[in-house]
Amino acid sequence: MAEHLSKFDKIRPYNDEEINPALLRMGQDRMFNRILQFLMPGTNSEQFMKNMEQINSVFKFQLNFMYPVVTNIIKSSSDGLTSSGFENLDKDKGYLFASNHRDIFLDSAFLQILLYNHGFDTSYITYGSNLVETPFFGELGRLNKTIVVTRDGSSRERYNYSKLLSEYIRYLITVQKSSVWISQRNGRTKDGNDKTQPGLLKMLSICCTPEHDTPELNITPLSISYEYEPCDILKVREIYISRNKEYVKSTSEDLTSILSGIKENKGRIHFSVGQPINPDFRAEDEKHTNVIFREVAHLIDKQIYENYKLWPSNYIAADLLKNESRYLEYYTSNDKDKFEDYIGNRLKSSEGDHQTLRRIFLRIYANPVFNHHSNK
Repeated sequence: MAEHLSKFDKIRPYNDEEINPALLRMGQDRMFNRILQFLMPGTNSEQFMKNMEQINSVFKFQLNFMYPVVTNIIKSSSDGLTSSGFENLDKDKGYLFASNHRDIFLDSAFLQILLYNHGFDTSYITYGSNLVETPFFGELGRLNKTIVVTRDGSSRERYNYSKLLSEYIRYLITVQKSSVWISQRNGRTKDGNDKTQPGLLKMLSICCTPEHDTPELNITPLSISYEYEPCDILKVREIYISRNKEYVKSTSEDLTSILSGIKENKGRIHFSVGQPINPDFRAEDEKHTNVIFREVAHLIDKQIYENYKLWPSNYIAADLLKNESRYLEYYTSNDKDKFEDYIGNRLKSSEGDHQTLRRIFLRIYANPVFNHHSNK
C-alpha cells in the first residue's frame, strides 16, 4: 500500500510525521513574522513558535493555528458566517465539494471552519501550483491538507498530472473516506457568473473506464455567497483592462488578492451544501462522454444557483444595472443608499471610464440574481 501511495508524493500534503519539521522550516522563513502579524496582530512570534514545536499532527496544526486565524478573520472583517445543508451529510462518507470560487484563500478556509463546527473532519483542498511556488506558502499549503494542481507542461504532461489528481481524489473519497474541496473552474469567478467547466469533470472521469466501476465521488455542489466581495475592485480592474488588451498578471498579484481577501469587508457570508451527484462517466464514444460532461456541469450549476444566498447588494445591483425596480421587495431604501456609497468608495480611485467601471462592478453582484431566477 505504501508503495502504491508513493506515486502521489508530488501532489499530496504533509502527513503527521512531516508536520513538525515543516513547521520549523516555516518558522525560519523571513516572511513568517510578517505574515503572522498580518494574520494575528500582536502575536509574539518567538512564543508562538515554541507552541508550534509541540505540534506533531495535521489535526493539531489546523486546530491550533488555522482555526484561530480563520475565526479571527471572520470576526474582524465580516458580519458573520452562516451555513445550511451540512445536516444532510453523512459523517462516514467522503464528499467532493464542487464549489463556486470567489476568493483564493477564504473559500476553502471558511469551509474547514464549518466542517469542524458541524463535527466533520476537515477536507483536503485543491490549489493551483502557482499558489504554492513561494517556499513559505508552499509549506503552509502542504501543512493544511492542500493538493497541488499543476496545469503547466506539454499536453501529455498535463494529462498525466490530471490522471494522478483524478486517482488521488478517488482514493481519498472512496478508500480513505475523506472529503475534498475543488473549484468548479480554473481560477476565481471574476464577473459573478459561476459556471462549471466541463474540464473539471473530464479530469474526474479519467479513472473511470468501461472495465472499471464508476467511483462514487459524491460530487456535492457548494454555493458560497459573500454580501460584499473582498476583491471586487481588483476583479473590476482586471476585466476592464482585458477589454482592450491581454491581461498579464503580475508576480505579486495572487498575494495581493489573498491579503485583500483577508482584510477587506465581506459583510455576511453564507455556505450552502447541495445534494450529492454520482454520475456514470463511462460512455462508448467521446461524443457521448462530452454530452455527459455538459449534463453534469449543468446539474452542478443548477444547485449552485438555486442554493446561492442572495443579499440586498445582489438585488440592488441587478436593479441598478437594468435601471429597474424589479427586486424592490428584497431591499430597503437604506440598503440601496448604503450600497451606492459602497460602490462610490470602491471605484473612487479607479482609472478609466467611470460608467464602464460601474457596469462591470454591478455585474459582479447582479449575475448571481440573474442566474438564480433564470434557473427556476
